[in-house]
Amino acid sequence: MSHKILVIDDDVPFCEMLKAFLTKKGYVVSNAFKAIEAEQIIVKECFDIVLTDVRLPDSDGIELLKFIKKHCPAAHVILMTGYTEIKTAVNAMKLGAFDYVAKPINPDEISLTIKQALEKKSAVTVDANTIKEKKIKSEVSADSDLDDIPDYVKGGSIVSKQLHEYIDLVAPTNMSVLIIGDSGTGKENIAHSIHLKSKRKDKPYIAVDCGAIPKDLASSEFFGHIKGSFTGAVSDKVGHFEAANGGTIFLDEVGNLSYEVQVQLLRALQERKVKPVGSSNEIDVDIRVIAATNEDLPKAVREGEFREDLYHRLNEFGIVAPKLADRGEDILMFAKHFLKESNAELEKTVKTFSPEVERVFLTYDWPGNLREMKNIIKRSVLLTRDEVVDKTVLPIEMFEERAEKVVPIVTMVDDEDLKLFSSRNEEQAIRTALEKVKFNKTKAAQVLGIDRKTLYNKMKLYNIEL
Repeated sequence: MSHKILVIDDDVPFCEMLKAFLTKKGYVVSNAFKAIEAEQIIVKECFDIVLTDVRLPDSDGIELLKFIKKHCPAAHVILMTGYTEIKTAVNAMKLGAFDYVAKPINPDEISLTIKQALEKKSAVTVDANTIKEKKIKSEVSADSDLDDIPDYVKGGSIVSKQLHEYIDLVAPTNMSVLIIGDSGTGKENIAHSIHLKSKRKDKPYIAVDCGAIPKDLASSEFFGHIKGSFTGAVSDKVGHFEAANGGTIFLDEVGNLSYEVQVQLLRALQERKVKPVGSSNEIDVDIRVIAATNEDLPKAVREGEFREDLYHRLNEFGIVAPKLADRGEDILMFAKHFLKESNAELEKTVKTFSPEVERVFLTYDWPGNLREMKNIIKRSVLLTRDEVVDKTVLPIEMFEERAEKVVPIVTMVDDEDLKLFSSRNEEQAIRTALEKVKFNKTKAAQVLGIDRKTLYNKMKLYNIEL
């Protein structure tokens, strides 16, 4: 589905030119030439991105920003202006603008900014189709499994409870947090949750995808630049650090930063000062840093690819984002949550999953974690014609994963000499193995000589709960 963009500018030729450029990029673009016209459009339809001039004949971009955030909170607003005012830019970011770009518009810069805005994820999903969702909820019967699923799923498993205990523990502090986890495990959700539970919750939260920033533009993106400091710097630009002043900056995929940028980042974190590119003046910043990565940073440190001092600066408190396959009883809870979201987005009224689909969910390895589950369920809801998601609409790879290996339960000979267990006392074997490894399911599966999926299936069969 193509993303929708609204361009608001009283310069008609410029507006039409930008519409043509973005349409060629594959976006669905609408234009408005006055604030009143834009407001009428936004009331009727929400957009993924809104590009608006700061100064309009009948209003200004700040007031329009407030209107957009009120009526279409899921939209990312990017302000455009030929009047480069740092104060205006900072105020706009604090009010919820995603970014601030200067005219004349650089095509590569605006494309990158739009891409970053579309890739930004939120911990608390703000549904732009709230009215539609309420309508769909009223159509789902009172006994539906969806009624008790909250908008944000914390999970009730041991790993989920421990995760949120850590979040609650570190959120009120100013400690830097490093979140480590595989792709799709919800690292930005964790980061945003920490911000929302912190003393900075009413201040800016700026999420930066370090992997999407070109090496040559990294300093400018983080610390800003002044007009004429390099080719293409046609106006002043506020960097992410200054935009996040007073609040939280989230550095996603921090392991992708070049060594040179790591040096600059370390200095900024140590001195709490930033210097825009081309400027001789330093700007004081008061920010909390949360970083995330799916890479092995300790290994990168050992190999000289990541600075050890920066690693320790970021890792004042470490949190591991658990894999979906390790979240046990939470798997179906997340599935029902994504079912509710998919119903709202696709305007469907699918109520639940078949028992066989639930068994597949519980035994599948979920290599793509929560992101994979969300995509699979959305596709399944789209293909489902009645009220129950059946296995026939699931991707074939889910069944290939389940069938790839079936291992009989045996134990590895060790210091406790568990030896072999017959099928008649499998339950005792599983309980003994779990106790031996202090209820670490991955290690228990290794001790038993089975894969993790089989262990989960057996635990469900014997009603073994941790």
